[in-house]
Amino acid sequence: MATARRYHHHHYHFSYPLSFRHHFGSLAVVSAILILVMLQVFHLAEPAASSSIHNISITTLVAASLATLYRLSIAYVISLVISVPLALLITSTPKTEKYLLPLFDIIQSVPALAFFPLLVLLFIRFNFFEGAAIFILVLDIVWNLVFSMVGGLKSIPNDIKAASVIFGAKGFKKLWFVTLPSILPYIITGSFLAWGQGWNIIVVAEVLHNYIPGGNTSSDLFGLGSLLVNSTASGQSSVFLAGLITMVIIIGFLNFFVWQKLIHLTERYKFD
Repeated sequence: MATARRYHHHHYHFSYPLSFRHHFGSLAVVSAILILVMLQVFHLAEPAASSSIHNISITTLVAASLATLYRLSIAYVISLVISVPLALLITSTPKTEKYLLPLFDIIQSVPALAFFPLLVLLFIRFNFFEGAAIFILVLDIVWNLVFSMVGGLKSIPNDIKAASVIFGAKGFKKLWFVTLPSILPYIITGSFLAWGQGWNIIVVAEVLHNYIPGGNTSSDLFGLGSLLVNSTASGQSSVFLAGLITMVIIIGFLNFFVWQKLIHLTERYKFD
């Protein structure tokens, strides 16, 4: 009876898979659509926008914003996919945690930008400049997700783990119905930090000409980051100010209407 009462006390934790699937599925679909739309729009607008950089326009700012958001979104999705198995691997056994956690902590302590010159030279050999920017973003933001998820996995109560065994939750079923909902607050927190880190790196990631021998601004990726850097270098204070204000507005909008809403939503997923 004591065992039954103990699991009954936590029964409400198993009432959220449907809600989790609904929110997670909707977010995934909407994100995929937005990424495709942003890709199409900024590629169509890029030539005209690039030619009008000396006379900044709304079209230029919108196209640059979409280009930057596209790169950040792709890097975030890749990082999220990578971080889940990495976090599960780290916490799989006490022995793996003992060795892998310090190892990954050392790796994430090395500045990702230290690898950027080599990455640029590697990717330009395949004429894949976008890949260089996205790869350096992934290297920099993935650890926010990994370590947040590790903390979440270690915080799952033993009652929940035992109950998942009793109800036969294994493999993907356990991951989808127990693990991911249980660590959702940590995923959102890590995502918030990851995007914040991404905004810091994007300013460098889009300015490739600094890392290409004999490179010039034509080698840069069109986006808010390169717009800010190149307008500063050329003394175009009005362009820089317009780009900076646009970036601040986008970050503020995402923080207030996306991340704060998601953080509030995940309150129902926390263990008391």
